Amino acid sequence: MSEVKLAAETRTEFGKGAARRIRRDNKVPGVLYGHGSDPLHLTLPGHELLLALRTSNVLIALDIDGKTNELAIPKSVQRDPIKGFLEHVDLQLVKRGETVSVEIPVQAEGELAPGGYLLEYVLDALPVEAEATHIPEQVTVSVAGLEAGASIHAKDIALPSGVKLDVDGDTVVLQVLAAQAEEAPAEGEGEGEEAAEA
Repeated sequence: MSEVKLAAETRTEFGKGAARRIRRDNKVPGVLYGHGSDPLHLTLPGHELLLALRTSNVLIALDIDGKTNELAIPKSVQRDPIKGFLEHVDLQLVKRGETVSVEIPVQAEGELAPGGYLLEYVLDALPVEAEATHIPEQVTVSVAGLEAGASIHAKDIALPSGVKLDVDGDTVVLQVLAAQAEEAPAEGEGEGEEAAEA
């Protein structure tokens, strides 16, 4: 998995006013926590962080104040609901070799059987445990030839070496539904309305 280096600064100002000032400078307020240490309040570069977060569970190598280097993964990202810019990010401290619980995106591939079936993502991300520096970017599941009523469970998905499910194996991840046909109007419907208009 990719590792992105970001320069971060510790921050001592808190509250909405301070957060607005940080965002005006094209930066993002954040918190780094984990391993029983006190939460560390940071200011992160906005554009670089936005690019990094395009990869789910990206491993971020933080250079904090040019003095400390830490590894982290994003745990919670808040965006402006209208404009979409980053408002705040929570980062979890990790160490190389450590196992972490994350959710990895599920990607379906292949064509369903003919018949206009619909594929429903019951889970669009699969909870797993993986080594912090080897988190898969996604899992790919073949749905080729599946018909209505078919479902794929968590235990059916092939995971890379060293990655374990963090959810019950019988949990449904994907299921195939029959397409709902539009109901034709019953005979006689609409005729009374036309007669009334006449």
